[in-house]
Amino acid sequence: MGGGGSARPAASEPKTRAAARPSGARFVALGILGSKVAGLLREMVVNRLLGLDAHNDVWRSALRAPNVLQNMLGEQTLSAAFIPVYSRLIGEGKTREAGRLAGAVLGLLTVVVSVLVLLGVALAPWLVAVLTPGFLGDAARVASGELSVDRYALLVRAVRVIFPMTGLLVLSAWALAILNSHRRFLLPYLAPVVWNSAILTALLAAAWRSGHLWQPRAASTDELTAWLLAACVGALVGGLLQLAVQLPLVIRLVRGFRWSVSPSVPGVKNVLSAFGPALAGRGVVQLSLYVDNLLASFLAPGAVAVIPTAGTLMNLPVGVFGMSVAAAELPELSREDPRRAAEAISSRIDRAIRQSAFVICPSVVGYLVFGFLVVGLFFRGGKFTLAANWLTWGVLACYTLGLLASTVSRLLQNSFFALRDTKTPARIAAARLAVQASVGVPAMLILDSFTVASVVGLGGGDVGALYFGACGLALGSSAGAWAELALLVRGLRRRVPGLRLPVAHVGGRLALALGTAVPALALWYLLRHRGLLWQGALVLPGYGLTYLLAAWRLGAPELDLWLGRLGRR
Repeated sequence: MGGGGSARPAASEPKTRAAARPSGARFVALGILGSKVAGLLREMVVNRLLGLDAHNDVWRSALRAPNVLQNMLGEQTLSAAFIPVYSRLIGEGKTREAGRLAGAVLGLLTVVVSVLVLLGVALAPWLVAVLTPGFLGDAARVASGELSVDRYALLVRAVRVIFPMTGLLVLSAWALAILNSHRRFLLPYLAPVVWNSAILTALLAAAWRSGHLWQPRAASTDELTAWLLAACVGALVGGLLQLAVQLPLVIRLVRGFRWSVSPSVPGVKNVLSAFGPALAGRGVVQLSLYVDNLLASFLAPGAVAVIPTAGTLMNLPVGVFGMSVAAAELPELSREDPRRAAEAISSRIDRAIRQSAFVICPSVVGYLVFGFLVVGLFFRGGKFTLAANWLTWGVLACYTLGLLASTVSRLLQNSFFALRDTKTPARIAAARLAVQASVGVPAMLILDSFTVASVVGLGGGDVGALYFGACGLALGSSAGAWAELALLVRGLRRRVPGLRLPVAHVGGRLALALGTAVPALALWYLLRHRGLLWQGALVLPGYGLTYLLAAWRLGAPELDLWLGRLGRR
């Protein structure tokens, strides 16, 4: 049920590890692909029902408030601090000690998140004021007729409904760390499907009851508010289901489990010592997201919503392929003897970057060249207008400029974690934030003076008051990603002097993607008078298949990882 590289034992430990790595990455990719597809479906429904408007701003901000806590205590922080210690105990055959460690970490997490969730619900008005200060003036704008809804008041209500979900998702990340350590990759990365499904079910049911499921532009402000709050309830229920589906397999795998809150359990101090710097690093990342959300709250309605809408598409290749390789490598690196780990890192990084670049490079080219078509195909319709299509593509293109850097950075961060160094990535993340702000804020102020309608020549009723300011924030994020990558490479070379990145190989994959985009671009021109569905159904698969065919003809070894037997000549 859990899926992973441990279903059939190999004849020897080295063979087991060698087999587990590509199989693990494939299982992670399958799990994440399922969850990302469910997330994309959720985004399609949310954007078509709410559009890039005030209610969508509130929905995004309602998710952002608890997600700050979830992301700081959740998957990446736990992976950095807990998996290396727990995996090493499992690798040494100390299953009882590993079980006690798992129970102590769960107990401490439960206490911490319970307190923080109660504080989040009680302090929601102040939390909202800090996260989205631009919403504080909405009451006056509603009174003057400038806005139809007070986003601040509505966001306080939404946060109080959705905030308990945070604790459930943090505990779900604990279950993911356990399963990853046992090389069970499919189930934990597939579990978010139930979370997305719960949101979709609640939102669609609310829209259907109102009678405006197929005509969202006719919905009243009160009906849109009811849809929004229903989605928040669905998110809370989905968080509970996401944890519940993982627990049976966790219970089967963990031996000697004993729930406790004692820091004296062997291994807990090691986890806590790594947890602090990892938490600081995640805190810097969350701070960068918070700054983007804060700045966007001062812009016109829709700016807060467009950033995560574009981010959903941008995170698809990173989440499915880049993250799958990184997640599968971390437990294997953590099992290595620390004295020999540095010797294996260079070759592992080279292989992992090649595997990731095989998919990330055509994604970069695809989003830059065909991004407008991608956004339109997935989101256009209902309240998501042509102007929203142009703005979302602009933000997506700006984020895409840093897509390759973000993917490689995730791999390098895991190498530091495997070497028991969580402080260096945290310091580098702080430097990334400084670069991001220094580029993003001026770019936002400059671009916010240009409306979508004036730049692309739109007119009529399908325009809306949308501005390009959010593109500046995305440019800052991309600049920060490249700065982070440069600093991570420099820092890791101090630990692994022989480290070499396959720059030429990545460049070749980018060139291949550009070359195969040319015939797809010509096809798009020929189909320019056809409908959006025709264009998307022919141009995008045509580009992907042409790239895969060219890679197959060139004998790309990465095909074996992602396509298995189908990729072999």
